[in-house]
Amino acid sequence: MSYSVGQVAGFAGVTVRTLHHYDDIGLLVPGDRSHAGHRRYNDADLDRLQQILFYRELGFPLEEVAALLDDPDVDPRAHLRRQHELLTARIEKLQKMATAVEHAMEARKMGINLTPEEKFEVFGDFDPDQYEEEVQERWGDTDAYRQSQRRAASYTKEDWQRIQREADELNRRFVALMEAGEPADSEAAMDAAEAHRQGIARNHYDCGHEMHACLGEMYVSDERFTRNIDRAKPGLAVYLRDAILANAARHTA
Repeated sequence: MSYSVGQVAGFAGVTVRTLHHYDDIGLLVPGDRSHAGHRRYNDADLDRLQQILFYRELGFPLEEVAALLDDPDVDPRAHLRRQHELLTARIEKLQKMATAVEHAMEARKMGINLTPEEKFEVFGDFDPDQYEEEVQERWGDTDAYRQSQRRAASYTKEDWQRIQREADELNRRFVALMEAGEPADSEAAMDAAEAHRQGIARNHYDCGHEMHACLGEMYVSDERFTRNIDRAKPGLAVYLRDAILANAARHTA
């Protein structure tokens, strides 16, 4: 069975002009011609067009697409494996872009006054108010929540970058303690937990030891927090939670 150029254009969502161009450059030469000399495409041609459009969607130039498809040492299964790898990478990139957009939406909701360039620079890697959603859910319209919003709305790009540096330094401090074999209830770990609490109080909202202990529990009970924290080191969320609880007990005893 064969198809006209118009039919194929409709199937694939491309223009007839595009198919003519692919024929002219030898990228997709239809397997048949009608008695009147019109292009007729068979199933193999459609398979090749599908491959072409896939690589084009990923930004490959036509010359590279032709080289890939015409390589005699590459079988169809190899193309499928390559496509799977490319799609996986594309999905990961899109997920990161979606996260950046979510951060930008959060910034707009909270009234953060940054230029587009500053938003990209800051929120591409860091959510400046990573506790805000959970604070709203657990404490609602409290003084702590209102305080967090007021502070966030006044912060500049430099403020967020400072907060990011502080968070990174604390992460490295906890990771070093874990790797050194320090128990979560050791003095060093509890001191790091206290620095963590003070950072929240300094940058976001007044955070007493009881509230800090609630946050520590969320780091383990909510997989979103666990996944984010454990990026620095697997098991860090549990270690951080235990250090926070030990520190809270030390200060409330």
